Amino acid sequence: MIEIKGIGTEQFSSPNLNTAKPLDRAALAIRLTLLVLAVTTIYALLTINANGIDMPKAILDTLSTLRTIFFQPYSYHFTVWQGFWEIVITLGLAFLTTLFGGVIALFLGLMAAQNLAPKWLTNVIKSVVAFIRAVPSILWVLIFAVAAGLGSTAAVIGLTFHSVAYLTKAYSESFEDLDRSVIEALMATGANWWQVVFQAVIPSSATYLLSWTFLRFEINFSNAVAMGAAAGAAGIGFDLFMASEFYFNLHEVGLVTYFILAFAIILEVLATNMKSRLMKQA
Repeated sequence: MIEIKGIGTEQFSSPNLNTAKPLDRAALAIRLTLLVLAVTTIYALLTINANGIDMPKAILDTLSTLRTIFFQPYSYHFTVWQGFWEIVITLGLAFLTTLFGGVIALFLGLMAAQNLAPKWLTNVIKSVVAFIRAVPSILWVLIFAVAAGLGSTAAVIGLTFHSVAYLTKAYSESFEDLDRSVIEALMATGANWWQVVFQAVIPSSATYLLSWTFLRFEINFSNAVAMGAAAGAAGIGFDLFMASEFYFNLHEVGLVTYFILAFAIILEVLATNMKSRLMKQA
């Protein structure tokens, strides 16, 4: 033991620093995970070498491809203004799916909140939306494409379907953060269910609702890019598909990538500014 004498007669002692503490479950799980990842990485590298892949050449080719994409962007088949218009179409697709999904999910979220609706109703809605969320967006688009055909219509319906399930869970959890005693106090004063919702629940959850909506809008923007290639929904995704698969022009892939990154940054800045303004007003 190490004794430390302070002022007066007070004495403090600290345990021996050489004493080793046993590993708890969390530390043991982390170490086992790192060990498994290390073994998997070594096995993958050995497998690659066994297949006769020249790793130095593969690395140099990858760096050359990245240099072409990010440092030599150029377009041969569309102008900058045409690319700008295509990105606007993609934004419109993301906006429509988020708008439709948000409106529907707002009502479903109120009925899925445990402090606002009967338990049996919340369980039914949460089970249904959990099933919808488990299926990827691209599969829903392809399912609706059987009836509506490949194109923007199937993309809007499929992305809206998945957005409703995603936002219903997010909205309902935001509504459940409101203290139940506040709702009971309002009802005791004679307020009906709709008055409680529009005067207490939604105003107190507005910041969270806006955050979840913008997050879904960013996800829908990324999905809309993919739908442009997979479902023929037009937009910048179709140009990216043509440049990478049909023309195999890495210069155009780089230009499209910069378009997507620029608008993604703009969306993030707008979401942050709107959230900060709403918080100041609250």
